[in-house]
Amino acid sequence: MYFGAIYLLVIIMSEDTEKTQENETQESSPFETGSITVEKSGHFIHCLTIIGQIEGHFILPSQNKTTKYEHVIPQLVAIEESKDIEGLLIILNTVGGDVEAGLAIAELLSTMNTPTASLVLGGGHSIGVPLAVSCKKSFIVPSATMTVHPVRMNGTVLGVPQTLSYFEKMQDRIVNFIENNARISADEFRKLMMKTGELIMDVGTVLDGEGAVKCGLIDELGGLSDALAFLENVIEVKENAPHGD
Repeated sequence: MYFGAIYLLVIIMSEDTEKTQENETQESSPFETGSITVEKSGHFIHCLTIIGQIEGHFILPSQNKTTKYEHVIPQLVAIEESKDIEGLLIILNTVGGDVEAGLAIAELLSTMNTPTASLVLGGGHSIGVPLAVSCKKSFIVPSATMTVHPVRMNGTVLGVPQTLSYFEKMQDRIVNFIENNARISADEFRKLMMKTGELIMDVGTVLDGEGAVKCGLIDELGGLSDALAFLENVIEVKENAPHGD
């Protein structure tokens, strides 16, 4: 009799533990994925963070802080198709990473109908630059920096004309994207990429927040409240616009 009572108590406690763990997982999952949906003035705005190194076709070491593009792309599709989410805020603090993966995410962001804004915190380096300019409006805090440099590749590289041609074509894709989504010309951006004297082991330019705005790479100096206010304004204008506009 006692054995049966104890066995029943263990089962009940086990079920309660599983429910508690399930609830904790559900509550923590938005933070584990680096995204969360918040309500501001009656509007639902989704916040997505792109941090660390952008992981593409190759898995990076476990100690690296990464953003996986196969996780980000489905989220962007879901946000675009959602009837509830009215705006998207991208928060960037990235050292760069896989060029093709980063450019793929940037291309998706630039073609979304959902109002978008980007905010550069800490750093928006390398392929983080196209990501920063891909949104409808880009913001950067004064203390943030952005490193602009030519396309680089790790590992063994064959020194043949075909490799140089590949680099040049990849670089052209990035330059054209920047020119089409920012207020800086292709020639000016190439000058930043090829500038000498700033980086010890490479050519390129390091821009602080004010410098990024001054050269036309980023739209405006600002912080979180500025980016959210922009999205709220765009959403309200869109709501009040006559149907068909």
